[in-house]
Amino acid sequence: KQKYYQMLESVGFIGSGMMASALMDGLIAKKALPGGPSSVTCSDIYHPSLQRAADKGYNISTTNGKVVSNAKSAVILAVKPNVIQTVCEDIAQTESDAVIISIAAGVTLKTLEESLPGRRVIRVMPNTPCLVGEAASAFALGKLANEKDREIVQTIFGSVGLAMEVSEKLLDAVTGLSGSGPAYVFQFIEALSDGGVRSGLSRDVATKLAAQTVKGAAEMVLQTGKHPGLLKDGVTSPGGTTIAGVEALEKGAFRATTISAVKAATKRSMQLGGISSEDIEHKFNL
Repeated sequence: KQKYYQMLESVGFIGSGMMASALMDGLIAKKALPGGPSSVTCSDIYHPSLQRAADKGYNISTTNGKVVSNAKSAVILAVKPNVIQTVCEDIAQTESDAVIISIAAGVTLKTLEESLPGRRVIRVMPNTPCLVGEAASAFALGKLANEKDREIVQTIFGSVGLAMEVSEKLLDAVTGLSGSGPAYVFQFIEALSDGGVRSGLSRDVATKLAAQTVKGAAEMVLQTGKHPGLLKDGVTSPGGTTIAGVEALEKGAFRATTISAVKAATKRSMQLGGISSEDIEHKFNL
């Protein structure tokens, strides 16, 4: 597990949906906020989300300005991209030294910095396993962000999984891999389960065994640090059952298809971000 780099003074969330709620709960569970739930202030236009936060002891507000003024360490923008501009206007009108962290898909650092002149900003691409404390997140620092800001974002997103720094130009690839990746893995788990059912197992048993197999294999990669191919070789004995199954996957172009899926999702992320097809092909070789 990642180290939690520093204690945070107080944090604000503009947007209190499922992802924001998971981050709040993660910070409390990892004791990253000395004041506990009272160190968090959040806002949302959807009342049930605010009520859920209030029930957990978090401070709630119907105005974004209060969230910003209460936050000493960071303000997380957990809203849809189409309202980012309005939210940034609210932030710009409120004095604060907190770093601004956006998880709004496709909103670039340039857009954030132009909307929030002089503010330190960070862009993060998390994924849905954040909801169960097992996120794979990547972040890119804005021009004014400093080392303390880096530690703050690592602390916040490290509280719900893995948080890795990349250059902003690679966030489309992150989207294609870990952002969209849970869907690929869900399909793989479903396919494993189908194989188990085809071979005589009940659906319930097959799905639980499939999911735990994926979870266990993933933990082996993370905990041992060994190359996945080496770990695969440790399971495949000569002439045995596993190599027969691996051969069937190779005949179905399993690896090539998976690579193509990541590539396709990366390209789509670039297209949604306004990158031309010509640049995608020639600059990024996709």
